[in-house]
Amino acid sequence: MAGRSDRTVPLAVKIVVSGGLGVGKSTFIGAVSEIEPLDTEAAITQVSVGVDSLEGVESKTTTTVALDFGRISLDPTIALYLFGTPGQHRFSFLWDDLVEGALGTVVLVDTRRMEECFPAVDYFEAQQAPFVLAVNRFDGAERLELEAVREVLGLRAEVPVLECDARERGSVRDVLGALMDRVIGFRDVPGRRAAVVR
Repeated sequence: MAGRSDRTVPLAVKIVVSGGLGVGKSTFIGAVSEIEPLDTEAAITQVSVGVDSLEGVESKTTTTVALDFGRISLDPTIALYLFGTPGQHRFSFLWDDLVEGALGTVVLVDTRRMEECFPAVDYFEAQQAPFVLAVNRFDGAERLELEAVREVLGLRAEVPVLECDARERGSVRDVLGALMDRVIGFRDVPGRRAAVVR
């Protein structure tokens, strides 16, 4: 057929990046995105005083108020579209819309503020969809063993827990690769529903 292209069109896969306030979601997406990442960063104002805890991230001056978005091709056949959720609890009502149709999730955790991770872990466990937990290593933060993190968060043995530096492209790619392995394994479990959130 005239004008027909033999170029491979990659499969589009939606992935969510979630976690608490200041855990590194925007940095994670920005480090790996092949396109200029879209973000909805806004200044942290007095409105958040007494509502959002900045303990441990006092120097943070902006936060995502809707979503982050980026894209990465894992190979010529698969393109991941990354959607970052807002970390502030008062914007969590957006999560249902952001995760619809996603095949899996990366939940980021900061060991300085472990309690900020619980809402995301609880949410994605309730969705019964595949996720991996990525421990974002911040400079100067206490270095907990990965199994200690699993124990604190009460994660099931089958949920992968990995180290991550959200600033490093290679580290982020490794996390996304582990998530895709989890998605494939999740789908292959007999009796398990398709790994699509909502």
